[in-house]
Amino acid sequence: MRDNEILSTISALVDEEHELRSKLRNGELAGDEEHERVKQLEVALDQCWDLLRQRRARRGAGEDPDGAAARPADQVENYRQ
Repeated sequence: MRDNEILSTISALVDEEHELRSKLRNGELAGDEEHERVKQLEVALDQCWDLLRQRRARRGAGEDPDGAAARPADQVENYRQ
């Protein structure tokens, strides 16, 4: 996945998150449904951001950014910020 594709995916995930929160505010969605999906979105976003950072780091080190790969959710979720 190229940088622009990753950024498009991030944008779509953020849009979905905003839509879910809006539906929750309007009473169109149960809280449990929203919370579970938001949690899934947060994991997917973390994976996308991690992949983008990997690609940029590889490029900065003179390496092929296409050698970067998405890491498993459990690995990305345990990073310290």
